[in-house]
Amino acid sequence: MGLREYIERLDKAGSLLKIQKPVSKRFEAAGVLKAVEPKPVLFEHVKEAPGYRIVGNICCTKESIASYLGIGKSKIISTLAQAIEQRSLPKVVEKAPCQEVVESKVDLSKVPILLHNKRDGGPYISSAVVVTSHEDYGQNLDFHRAMPISKDRMSTRIVARRNFHTFLEKKGELPVAFCVGNSPNILVAAATSVEIGINELEIANALEPIRVVKAKTSDLLIPADCEWVLEGRVYLNKRHDEGPFIDLTGTYDVVRQEPVFEVKCITHRKDAIWQALLPGALEHRVLMGMPREPTIFRKVIEAGVKCLDVNINPGGCSWLHAIVQIDKQKEGDGKLAIDAAFAGHRSCKHVFVVDKDVDIYDPLQVEWAMATRFQGDQDLVVKPKERGSSLDPSGEPGTHLTTKMGFDLTKPLKGTGYDLAPFPEVDLKDYLE
Repeated sequence: MGLREYIERLDKAGSLLKIQKPVSKRFEAAGVLKAVEPKPVLFEHVKEAPGYRIVGNICCTKESIASYLGIGKSKIISTLAQAIEQRSLPKVVEKAPCQEVVESKVDLSKVPILLHNKRDGGPYISSAVVVTSHEDYGQNLDFHRAMPISKDRMSTRIVARRNFHTFLEKKGELPVAFCVGNSPNILVAAATSVEIGINELEIANALEPIRVVKAKTSDLLIPADCEWVLEGRVYLNKRHDEGPFIDLTGTYDVVRQEPVFEVKCITHRKDAIWQALLPGALEHRVLMGMPREPTIFRKVIEAGVKCLDVNINPGGCSWLHAIVQIDKQKEGDGKLAIDAAFAGHRSCKHVFVVDKDVDIYDPLQVEWAMATRFQGDQDLVVKPKERGSSLDPSGEPGTHLTTKMGFDLTKPLKGTGYDLAPFPEVDLKDYLE
């Protein structure tokens, strides 16, 4: 299903908050989205863009993504891992909803791009799935924020060492399509961390069948049922200030000189819905962190440890912390899992490994495991001065070097006194009726 079909499903289930009062794309929409998070919101009237709507908060929790895919939360990792391994080609169509309207005269001020916060460098596209390609590797999908700097140009953040950056360094300039208004399977697929040469649209299609269409100004294949597409070219050597912008950690990122995106054409549905994604908020964190869990899971398994689940949790900005649940078979499994987790997510700063009796989605249980099963001189793994995440404000400026730590919170296999005492189980209905 496309984004609007999903919105209709949320509405029928009573899960969607619909705002009829006109809302401004300047601060107001962002303020409402944050105030009601994690509830999905549809703004029916946008002051600066009559005829268009804005939707946000659709993927604020793992439960919402699992519900969309028709699975339980515990099945997300295996489902995503299977989609990565069993990718499939989307259906190519010649006519698509995303191209109902074609605007060759570009005026970004007429697009409902949100201005989120007063310190931001300007309005920002934060939810765009960006499609580009290279003749040696094929297509690539990723998220790249973009800030308008004129009616037809934007400054876009291209993180070094990501596939798009690799393409751009090789070519100097690239055709791109910034696709806004996508269903959760496309959002999740675009956020996955996979080897260069893998087309993430094939991962999205494995999660749920999608359609693609050729872009109007290039040979890129783009999601046919998205809401908006901004087509053009990104230039490595044309640079402009980008920022400030709130990043995943909820802190402001620095102003940089970033590549310029020249918008040549805008296509959209006749009654297009703009998809908002609050920077640094829950939806941003879930979409960034959750797709890294399968890579950690796989690395822990490859290390010979029986991994049960992984949670890149919101308390760690859904990026800097990972909680790994294992079925401990031998002493040393905890430390093996720590090393493997860092290999599976190199931006991670702290890894916590727990036993199968600890709920990794309950921070109180994880803290209890640290309080009762952890000794710093025996169970702490310290990795001084390794490259970490550019998102960590406490990392070394420029190099992003940081001290990483792993916490083995598993109990000894032959120890006693480490288990919670059980209480009798009763059916409360027998006592409260």
